[in-house]
Amino acid sequence: MTADVNKTAGPDATPPAGPEAIKAVPVRHPGRYVSAAVALFLLGAVIYAFAQGKINWGAIPEYFFDDRIIDGVVNTLLLTVLSMVIGIVGGILLAVMRLSKNPVTSSIAWFYIWFFRGTPVLVQLFVWFNLGLVFEYINLGPVYKDYWSSFMTPLLAALLGLGLNEAAYMAEICRAGLLSVDEGQTEASHALGMSHTKTLRRIVIPQAMRVIVPPTGNEVINMLKTTSLVSAVQFYDLFKEAQDIGQNAGSPVEMYFLAAAWYLIMTSILSVGQYYVERYYARGSSRSLPPTPLQRFKAAVLPTRRPKGVAA
Repeated sequence: MTADVNKTAGPDATPPAGPEAIKAVPVRHPGRYVSAAVALFLLGAVIYAFAQGKINWGAIPEYFFDDRIIDGVVNTLLLTVLSMVIGIVGGILLAVMRLSKNPVTSSIAWFYIWFFRGTPVLVQLFVWFNLGLVFEYINLGPVYKDYWSSFMTPLLAALLGLGLNEAAYMAEICRAGLLSVDEGQTEASHALGMSHTKTLRRIVIPQAMRVIVPPTGNEVINMLKTTSLVSAVQFYDLFKEAQDIGQNAGSPVEMYFLAAAWYLIMTSILSVGQYYVERYYARGSSRSLPPTPLQRFKAAVLPTRRPKGVAA
């Protein structure tokens, strides 16, 4: 039967019509256009308001690279690094103490975290700076003895206030990272004869870094901004230098804008560094690493190469 049909069909026979092509109609989202228009209107209103204000915008580039501002930036970065070192080292010790089976050490660590997380940083700074009203001398026996006012400098008060407070937060971050490692890793290490300290150093902590690093990067950025509080104890950081220049030059608001610009620059640089550190520690958990900003830029700007023989 099939052969007969093929014989009767001529060369000019019309082939059977196939299914019609589906015409895709994109879904319209009018709400997006409305929200974008509202956002642009509000942004323009804010810019217009500041443009009409009595602001001496020329003072910002004039003092942007002033020696006092640069010294304040250096002091801010130095204070951030030293405070984070104290916080990270203290946080690791407190996390290990908190996870210890010894009730005394775990209770001490819990009390430390409870106290320093429960009191404001500014209050802690004032306490350290004004302890000279309570203690006239600091006496460490044959090691060191001096007047408290000479011992407790603004830098030391800032380091103690920021570093010890940060240790309480880093303790919880480190504790979460240590708990994220499976207990079987520790049991296997002990079965191989490794001590508890060596197990922590070589097995547990390297695996816990994937959990510890991301929030630690956020803490570094937060610490950089928190250093602005040390102006209360007369430490000359970026904010203190900008504040003094603004009072002497009669442009306090302009210098606040200048300080904000410097903080944005520093936090942006730290954010880029945080991204690459997180990417480094993600190698053991991700099948493919996320593209770097440079790789994303190249993919968006440069044309994509197509394999030979594939039509565009």
